[in-house]
Amino acid sequence: MSPTVPPLAAKLGGLKSSAIRDLLELTTRAEVISLAGGLPDAELMPRERIATAAEAALRGPGCLQYTESPGWAPLRDVLAERESGRLGRRVPVAEVFVTHGSQQALSLLAEVLLDPGALVVVEDPAYVGALQVFRAAGARILAVPLDGEGMRVDVLRELLARGERPAAVHTVSNFHNPGGVTMSPARRRELAELAEAQGFWVIEDDPYGELWFDRPAPEPVATYSPNVIRLSSASKILSPSLRVGWMVAPDAVCRAVELLKQGADLCGSALTQQIAAELLADGDWLTTHVDHVRSVYGERAKALVQAVRIRFGDRVVCTDATGGMFVWADFTDGTDTQQLLPRALDAGVAYVPGAAFAVENGYRHSMRMCFTTSDAAVLEEAVDRLAEAHAE
Repeated sequence: MSPTVPPLAAKLGGLKSSAIRDLLELTTRAEVISLAGGLPDAELMPRERIATAAEAALRGPGCLQYTESPGWAPLRDVLAERESGRLGRRVPVAEVFVTHGSQQALSLLAEVLLDPGALVVVEDPAYVGALQVFRAAGARILAVPLDGEGMRVDVLRELLARGERPAAVHTVSNFHNPGGVTMSPARRRELAELAEAQGFWVIEDDPYGELWFDRPAPEPVATYSPNVIRLSSASKILSPSLRVGWMVAPDAVCRAVELLKQGADLCGSALTQQIAAELLADGDWLTTHVDHVRSVYGERAKALVQAVRIRFGDRVVCTDATGGMFVWADFTDGTDTQQLLPRALDAGVAYVPGAAFAVENGYRHSMRMCFTTSDAAVLEEAVDRLAEAHAE
């Protein structure tokens, strides 16, 4: 007699794997130039400096032991000082919470802020990781479009006027993933004012804000209201493997997140948090390091955009990469990027079709390209290959 297999939770029926993670499995062939991944360049990660910090941590007490659930206290001190400078106000340490990457912060916040069926407003195209989190929480999701100034806050205002009452609004305010745009200062202020007037949370997801090329990103949305919870990460400026993210939120939110984190993983890694604390506190070194990363990424971004515009002309419209890691492109000739992808892979280049970022349906003629992991010559070759696949 066969054993009766116990069922899984019903909520899993509405979840699906990230199309981007699935695509990465297809791009591991050495001959494929991948514009698909959202990875920082490992060659720019400060390997030697991380090793030195790790040795120092290992010589001290406590780095191999459990640490506090909200994060190692000296790291929270460092982060509070950094965030105080960004927000133009003193951020108490009690309002800083360290997580296993900023994605965990988003996941824990969904549990704290959302009951099943609660409304969450996201940008469209959307950050895939946010969609996965909110769907797993059983939220109802509505999308507002992006334009060159970021989230269309006027469309959000229309939703509110129709009687929609979101529990939270999620925004990638700087150098949007996947859209590549940055929310304007006026819209940041308006979004914060709406949050206070209507009583909803704004989750400001900002892993890319320090990767600006021409000028710094505007003041965070969190500058304008305590209803804004700010997320950030060391992954893009130091190394993803440290798994150090953080959020800045009112004390009550941090305490609620702490209860859930204790049930999820007890605490983060004392070792990697001590490493991150040393690097983030070393202001002169960090400034030089991040400046170098910005310079390299900026050159690569301009090379990719220029190559696309030269090879495709008016058949493709793409964003000007002013920071971050991504360029968003729209074919104007009706090209279906999902249908193009197999031919592109055969030609030796990969990208992410825009449909992967659609909340419902859409973006069949769009694609996201990442420029961080290849130099200018390789990026130009990638665009040549894409043009050849398109010509077929």
